[in-house]
Amino acid sequence: MSVAQRLASFHIQIAAEGPKHFVFVRENCVALVERTDAGYGSIGSTGVMTESGLAYLIWRDRRPLLAGKSGERPAETAEVAAIRRFSDDLKTALSL
Repeated sequence: MSVAQRLASFHIQIAAEGPKHFVFVRENCVALVERTDAGYGSIGSTGVMTESGLAYLIWRDRRPLLAGKSGERPAETAEVAAIRRFSDDLKTALSL
């Protein structure tokens, strides 16, 4: 199965391509992936689009938070699960 087929099977799309990175999305989850000569490199932090813009999942004092330019707020259990699932699925699809 090709990378494109694996991405499609996980409902992950390439939202943008640049000279150094790809942007992958599924629903409101977003990840930046390094572009290499071989194709795909490391996956950067995974985040979600919120009403205030892009926010990344961080942990402070063992509590999940969504942090972005507009500040931070506690991450809901469903958001943490969706971000983790997306990150795992993207890693599998890209075979990293």
